[in-house]
Amino acid sequence: MNLGAEFPLDKDLLYLNHAAVGVWPKRTAEAVKAFADENMHRGAAGYLEWLKVERELRGRLKRLINADSVDDIALSKNTSEALSLIAYGLDWQAGDNIVTSNQEFPSNRIVWESLKERGVELRLADISVDDPEAAMLALCDEKTRLLSVSSVQYGTGLRMDLNRLGQFCHDQNVLFCVDAIQSLGAIEFDAQACHADFVVADGHKWMLGPEGLAVFYSRPEAREKLKLSQFGWHMVERAGEFDAEDWTPAKSARRFEPGSPNMLGIYALNASLSLFEEIGMDVVEKAILDNAQQLIDWVDSKVELELISPSEKGRFAGIVTFRKHGLNRDGHAELYRNLMAEGVICANRSGGIRFSPHFYSDMSGFEVRLRPILD
Repeated sequence: MNLGAEFPLDKDLLYLNHAAVGVWPKRTAEAVKAFADENMHRGAAGYLEWLKVERELRGRLKRLINADSVDDIALSKNTSEALSLIAYGLDWQAGDNIVTSNQEFPSNRIVWESLKERGVELRLADISVDDPEAAMLALCDEKTRLLSVSSVQYGTGLRMDLNRLGQFCHDQNVLFCVDAIQSLGAIEFDAQACHADFVVADGHKWMLGPEGLAVFYSRPEAREKLKLSQFGWHMVERAGEFDAEDWTPAKSARRFEPGSPNMLGIYALNASLSLFEEIGMDVVEKAILDNAQQLIDWVDSKVELELISPSEKGRFAGIVTFRKHGLNRDGHAELYRNLMAEGVICANRSGGIRFSPHFYSDMSGFEVRLRPILD
């Protein structure tokens, strides 16, 4: 495959920001353009074909996370919406608690904090320790109803041992929710192996898709625990029978999709995921880890830089965050602006600079590109 043709990035950019917003492959842009042209010239004359693409996307998402069935896959607007469906679908009792970490992106913290008025306690584990999983599990007790964690932390890039956390939750009858937005499209993921009850992830980062479309996986037994808060024609078992006066929620995860799907986003994300299936997630993961290792080695070789991300194999994925000695937060914010002005597309996170290359990223000569900016 000619990756240069699939990713015709402007030559003045060094794009290291897939943990924020990923780059669309050429095939994705072409799929969106073709769909727009079809709508302009033919309207919805081909709607039955659109539904085939929707089913194809659900199948790709099922395979990407190793779900048991395509019926376990719902399409949500974003990660936050999916997490909210969980938070406000469960029947909480005063005194219940939720365990998460102190490094979570706000989406995986604010939604649980909002349950305080229902008497639900949120416990934040300090995972900046040698055994982050043990720190989380130590906060669980007989009142813990849910453990929610990011598979890879957005700021530090810490990769969590999901199988260990999930096994504990499975054994202790605690619901296990995984925010996989920093994993899917970057490293291999197995919802069944880690005993996940829920998996949520927007498609616009490592999956190289558009904003506004996310995967929401729910295990059937866990799905039944969620009360519905959104209703419409699309979430009923017999969707399409518009004259029916009686209805029941769909048995599948489609029950969480009240209305018409984001068909434009579906075409885009389906095209992006086709690329991962052609290449293979094992190949993608190896390339990303190799690129991350190259950045880690570079940071370690610079006395003026300090690595924030973990360097142990198995503990990092695609995110490498570092700080420069002598700079405070304001100084790193200025460094970030300088990097962006020079075409090094990155992020200012965790009090430092975050780089996140993808599998296709051309890392040749990156040190030369960065040297004058960081000096």
